[in-house]
Amino acid sequence: MVLDPHDPAALARCERALRAGQLLGLPTETVYGLAADACNAQAVAQIFSAKGRPADHPLIVHVADLDGGLSGARYFSRDIPGFAMALMQAFWPGPLTLILPRQAGVAAQAAGGQDSVGVRCPAHPVAQALLRALRQSAGGQVVWGLAAPSANRFGRVSPTTAAHVHTEMNAGLAPNAAQALLVLDGGPCGVGIESTIVDCTRGVPVLLRPGAVGMAALAQSCGQRVWTPQELAAGAPAPRASGTLAAHYAPQARVRLWPLADVQAALQPSARLAHQGAGRIGVYMRSRPALDQAPDAAHWLLRAMPPDAARTAQELFAVLRAFDDAGVAQIWIEAVPDSDDWAGVADRLQRASAAA
Repeated sequence: MVLDPHDPAALARCERALRAGQLLGLPTETVYGLAADACNAQAVAQIFSAKGRPADHPLIVHVADLDGGLSGARYFSRDIPGFAMALMQAFWPGPLTLILPRQAGVAAQAAGGQDSVGVRCPAHPVAQALLRALRQSAGGQVVWGLAAPSANRFGRVSPTTAAHVHTEMNAGLAPNAAQALLVLDGGPCGVGIESTIVDCTRGVPVLLRPGAVGMAALAQSCGQRVWTPQELAAGAPAPRASGTLAAHYAPQARVRLWPLADVQAALQPSARLAHQGAGRIGVYMRSRPALDQAPDAAHWLLRAMPPDAARTAQELFAVLRAFDDAGVAQIWIEAVPDSDDWAGVADRLQRASAAA
């Protein structure tokens, strides 16, 4: 059931549902999450079951922006290094997740059994209204944070509208649960890809997943170099984190990620003949080929990629879902620039194509 977050009764209903151990479709600025009380093991188990997600693949905990998210982070973490504090002050609320040493006895199931936990303070006003309400005691019960991975089947395309959540989770939940699932409609997500993840458990900041907050901005804000997992391969192993599997974010259609010259060559009239028996093909690229008047135009579904990274990120998952809805067999995507601002989009495209 999709609810209007501007209706006070709807927010109150969602608050009661979460306190009672139920799941909720929650809008954030990145993607929509499938949320539950992070400290309710039974509720968190429902998330893993509904998504078909391995129980050892950790979830991110979302906290209220009271005091900039600091009290929420301290509740779930036993230590916040100075550079992590600087990142919180610079980017919270916002699309940044910090992996911190987990407080013993707190959110173990949400953390996938690890002694670390991912914490984020989202910027979406609907998410924050609910998180702040949950921090108020109701009969002595305070909900300190919501575990909220993307509200989709595990490994598939993340949802960026309430309609995506409603469609996807109706297919993933048992009939009675699907009918009861509440989804707050916060509109299309403004960022469109999942948060940047920085590991703060090994003494230095380590980028585990790129996103809207780039490497240069991270380094400038925390005052030190930000490392990659490969650069620290000889040290302590990286904690498991959301969305870091080699194959992820995949539509039903096969994704092929090509350099521009290769896509252009494959779209030449003589080359197109080789693909006539492969089913309809979606094409997502920054330059639009002149196929509208071609004899085989019906075989191709074209979508222009925006010229900048932020707009591409915002629409990326919706575009992949639209291609699936159109029944294409393959999706050809022009590789994006190798630059810091495009790193989040490049990461999602690489993982989506790896699932083919």
